[in-house]
Amino acid sequence: MIHKLVMSPFNLLIKVGGKVKEEVDKELYDIEHIQKKLAQLQMMHELGDLSDEAFEAKEEELMERYEVAKQLEMEQLNAEINREK
Repeated sequence: MIHKLVMSPFNLLIKVGGKVKEEVDKELYDIEHIQKKLAQLQMMHELGDLSDEAFEAKEEELMERYEVAKQLEMEQLNAEINREK
């Protein structure tokens, strides 16, 4: 009983931390979100709100995240296929 009382704040912290990580990963590696950001970036550049240098730097960052997201997606797909076997 005492063990549960002592450990419950830690367990809650672990659970909340896991949820925060899920949301951060979703924000960083959600393909649809990255595509929207790229479209917004392109529009801002075309309107002159971003310099060429700023555009290229942000575009490179987003493309790197996109590549990671696609790789993660492929890994998840492969894991699902292997589970079905």
